[in-house]
Amino acid sequence: MSGVVSSAAQLNPWRPLGPCSPAACVEVPAAAAGAVRLMARLSAALLVVVAGVPLSFAISWMTAARRAAVIRAWARLMLRALGLRVEVEIAPEARNRGGLVVANHISWLDPLVIAATMPARPLAKREIAGWPVIGRLVAGSGALFIDRERLYALPATVAAVAAVLRQGDSVVAFPEGTTWCGRGMGRFRPAVFQAAIDAGAPVLPATLRYREGAEISTRACFVGDDSLLASLLRVAATRHLAVEVTLHTPIPPAPAERRPEARAPLPGVAPARAALAGTAEGRIRENLGAAGHIRFGLSRPSSVRSLAS
Repeated sequence: MSGVVSSAAQLNPWRPLGPCSPAACVEVPAAAAGAVRLMARLSAALLVVVAGVPLSFAISWMTAARRAAVIRAWARLMLRALGLRVEVEIAPEARNRGGLVVANHISWLDPLVIAATMPARPLAKREIAGWPVIGRLVAGSGALFIDRERLYALPATVAAVAAVLRQGDSVVAFPEGTTWCGRGMGRFRPAVFQAAIDAGAPVLPATLRYREGAEISTRACFVGDDSLLASLLRVAATRHLAVEVTLHTPIPPAPAERRPEARAPLPGVAPARAALAGTAEGRIRENLGAAGHIRFGLSRPSSVRSLAS
């Protein structure tokens, strides 16, 4: 993978550019779905989206626990409709722990995969709020929306994430700020880690890996100039597509600085949040490079479970 990242893009911590593209990274499927299976999957996905219309209005009136359960069920149905199997492996120390969940970013499916796996409020780009049905479901799930074009709004976003973490809820973020094809990953931008420091909340690194059989698959990636429709069709046309979710041992936050004015101004890199970002990124990188099913920071391969999706 190769590419040129403009200096202008690097000035915005929410808008870095990855080197991946569909032409360079997407491979043919190991086993393709036939026309009947493809149409059945697309029809099932459409039905799930249609079912989400009343849900998108109803969830705003639900309790937080009921809302999380409904979103989880809807996400699992969508993944099942598309033929995607979800396998989850959780470190014992991470079970039933709230915190800042950070993961490598590969696909538009990633937030759905996390939603199907654990209750967490997503940190989502502002444009998603305007999407039909999906936007309402995301908003109803308690999403925190960020405007990646307005850097001056970044401190307020970090403060909002910290407030949610103080309540004991989890927030999921993708600190790369862009997607990669799954054979590599970008650097974690440290800004969002300040929220964990301010809230005294742990950071929970999570590795996402898409597979066809035992081999890494790039079929689900959403990179470069790819379109959502093209990516959707690739996923539905691929047989035996699975995604592994590995939740690693939590990383305790460094102590917050005593005075807000003592912090380096966002998006400047303060040592504490840079260290957290580096540690989380390192665990995910090591897991991505590991062979077999014994993952970094996990004690037993028996902790693997499969969702009905």
